[in-house]
Amino acid sequence: MALAQKLEEAWYNDGRTPLWVHPLSWLYASVSSLRRFLYRHGWRRSIRLPVPVVVIGNITAGGTGKTPLAIAVAQALRERGFNPGVVSRGYGGTQRVPLLLGDTPNPQRVGDEPSLIRTQGIPVAVGRDRPAAARLLIGTGCDVVIADDGLQHYRLARDVEVCVIDAVRGFGNGRLLPAGPLREPLMRLATADIRVCNGGERMGAYPMQLRGGEACSLIDNTCQPLTAFTGQRVHAVAAIGHPARFFDSLRAYGILPVEHAFPDHHAFAPGDFHFGEDLPVLMTDKDAIKCRHFAQPAWWRVPVRAELPEEFFEALAGRVRVATGRGAS
Repeated sequence: MALAQKLEEAWYNDGRTPLWVHPLSWLYASVSSLRRFLYRHGWRRSIRLPVPVVVIGNITAGGTGKTPLAIAVAQALRERGFNPGVVSRGYGGTQRVPLLLGDTPNPQRVGDEPSLIRTQGIPVAVGRDRPAAARLLIGTGCDVVIADDGLQHYRLARDVEVCVIDAVRGFGNGRLLPAGPLREPLMRLATADIRVCNGGERMGAYPMQLRGGEACSLIDNTCQPLTAFTGQRVHAVAAIGHPARFFDSLRAYGILPVEHAFPDHHAFAPGDFHFGEDLPVLMTDKDAIKCRHFAQPAWWRVPVRAELPEEFFEALAGRVRVATGRGAS
């Protein structure tokens, strides 16, 4: 088992973390606290854009459903008359300077999550300099910038913060990285404008569910209900922050997954699929976008969408309207 997996097991299953991680955790806490202090008091400058910025993030390492939520927020704002775009660092890609994504982005270059968002018809820009990347979006006419996984990126000033919480894994042992899964202390939750709980209910948070129900071919994009695989054994592939969520979602349809978990943002190659048993392959949308160019006929992606109460979208849109100076009406 890789070190990252061992640590994650300890974080979420009351395991014992190695003694050497605790000094690193104290160092991380000190640096993180100092960084927040410098931005809060203006000694490091946050860059404010001429349009509202909505940041979607979390305070734990790993996946909590931020990208499906970013897509849902962009679509909801578009329905309400805005022209939103998404800015991302492009984690997992090689692109460093700001880039506006075209219609057929290369995930190896710009990252899997930005590529997935772009396939939904949403303008996307990537770059380590996220304010500069966001200006590319504004230059195309975007009037709202959504920062995917940007809660700790304080250089980009924000008007609305949305913090996503994993209802199943929660905050683990409650310690900061690497002794625990926290990117920031738990008290950081109180400062977020809106909280969302993925997969359950939590006081003070809007509930979110990731819904799927179909599988689509990587070859020709034809789709069929997931129930077509009920009772069958399949190879289930997931390179996401919490692979168990994908495997459990398949079991909910009576599918029997042979689990193949890879590190988050894994760069897939054909050899990764030499499983030695000829079964259908089901994978997440985020993983499928990296496998299309060598896909086989029995490979299927399982798209999901984030479902939230209408009150969440209205509350978010209201804050965006206030930030634009139009008021909440």
